[in-house]
Amino acid sequence: MTGEDRSRASNGSTALTRTPRARLDQPRAPRRRLLPEYDPEAFGRFSERIARFLGTGRFIVWMTLIIILWVVWNIFAPGNLRFDEYPFIFLTLMLSLQASYAAPLILLAQNRQDDRDRVTHEQDRKQNERSIADTEYLTREIAALRMGLGEVATRDWIRSELEDLAKDLDERRALYPAESDEDR
Repeated sequence: MTGEDRSRASNGSTALTRTPRARLDQPRAPRRRLLPEYDPEAFGRFSERIARFLGTGRFIVWMTLIIILWVVWNIFAPGNLRFDEYPFIFLTLMLSLQASYAAPLILLAQNRQDDRDRVTHEQDRKQNERSIADTEYLTREIAALRMGLGEVATRDWIRSELEDLAKDLDERRALYPAESDEDR
């Protein structure tokens, strides 16, 4: 029975009065978004690569060379080829721009590292709990075995008992030599 047939059967009219329900067994159609979509993991990996590069000596050397070339060019180049005069306002703007992007990228990389560290610590904690539980179980098993072995006759115990019996027999033979001869 279709939705239209059900509607007619329930109230006798031929027009549909309800909007059709969305099917729960199918995903919704994607909505349009105003902002562009991006992969946060790819962006995170990219920011980590940048943060790793910013933390190297290579970056310091390149940045120093660029600044030295910038300053030397804008001091000694012919006047019409200079693009940033003495107070080096454009250089200051470029360094500020670089710093304004570097700081959030470094923080993003640190947050991702903190998340990885948190997961690693959680896994280590669970592994330690399992190790402690296993150790306690083995300790209980060893204690049970020791208690059980206390009731089991060992070779050394049997040997000492036999030696004690042999001594008792030798003592009896020494005390009662006539009885031992009659038994033969």
